[in-house]
Amino acid sequence: MLVLKNKVTSSVLKSEKKSLLRFLSLYVAMITFVIVLLSVFYYQSHEKLVLSNQRASLAKYAYIQTKKLKTLHYFFDEETTYPRDVRFKSAIYDIEFMKIFSILDDQDIRFDKETYFTKKYIHFVKTLDTYYLGTRYLIIEVEDDGVWRGDIWKHILGYGLAAFFIFMLFGLFLAKLFVKPMRDSIVLLDRFIKDTTHELNTPLSAILANIEMMDTEVMIDKNKKKLNRINIAAKTVSTLYRDLTYLTLEQERENEDETIELKTLLQNRAEYFSILIESKQLKYNLDLEDTVITIDKRKFVRVIDNLISNAIKYNKRGGVVGIKLRQGVLSIWDTGIGIDKEKIPLMFDRYIRFNKSEGGFGVGLSIVKKIVDEYDIEIEVESEESGGTKVVLKW
Repeated sequence: MLVLKNKVTSSVLKSEKKSLLRFLSLYVAMITFVIVLLSVFYYQSHEKLVLSNQRASLAKYAYIQTKKLKTLHYFFDEETTYPRDVRFKSAIYDIEFMKIFSILDDQDIRFDKETYFTKKYIHFVKTLDTYYLGTRYLIIEVEDDGVWRGDIWKHILGYGLAAFFIFMLFGLFLAKLFVKPMRDSIVLLDRFIKDTTHELNTPLSAILANIEMMDTEVMIDKNKKKLNRINIAAKTVSTLYRDLTYLTLEQERENEDETIELKTLLQNRAEYFSILIESKQLKYNLDLEDTVITIDKRKFVRVIDNLISNAIKYNKRGGVVGIKLRQGVLSIWDTGIGIDKEKIPLMFDRYIRFNKSEGGFGVGLSIVKKIVDEYDIEIEVESEESGGTKVVLKW
């Protein structure tokens, strides 16, 4: 069972919103990746620049320490204290990378690099040509104050946010271009529907009025069957016409809420569709209890008519259309073709039709969803392919 209850917050179609969301999500992910990548390159380049700037001082310290090691090497019998300097700390390693002596604060030594950062320090590795005291590698350590890191992060955040803002403005511009063809198509379709609705009014009213005035008692059976088919077609068009009229002309009209006897209303709507039921050799399964609801009758009739119409339209010949009414719960079900469960969340989108063999504009369930959301009515859909569909309204 899937519960679908989302408030309508905009006139923009869900399909358009989803397209925009997908485009912007991909676009944001892309520009975020680019900005992060550029930030990494920027950080690494400044890190190398800091090391390059420090290298001259470190090389000078290494030269000073090498001279002291040389002196200690030649006068080791007289002086055995390892030379120290307040400006730096040092360590000496032999040719096999074994430590000879060290006063370093950070003992993480990397012999594959000349200058590198390690935690709070900068290390400089100098390879000696003359093995004073057996020394092959001299390590110089100075403290890294980290000020340059703070400056770099300020630049990265500042430039990164500015770039992100500029790219987002550009992305919104691209998004508008991206959805413009879709929006133009929707506007054109809405205009077509409005014009079609206007043109349908007069001929449809005339057809229905004349059908009601015909005296079927004097007709031969052959003509009765023809009139019956005309009546079926007229009522099918009439249901579509009412949806289009509501969609283009009436949906913004102020509500006229009233207390409705649902059992009587459902019996009347079932009787209205009885001729369509008979034409498809379907059967009604009505299980109605007395209950009431306070709602705009005109809108609720649109909900019921669309649900019953769909149960008939997408049913199998010889199937069943069920209507069950309990206090606060209305269920309308069928034994028809059903739909894939993954498509259920899309069935209330305007102009969405999963069965192209059946007529219509794909607006009926969109109207249903908008009305039930307006009155805080929960709508649940159970369906599976070839297993029928059940729509439940709860209030």
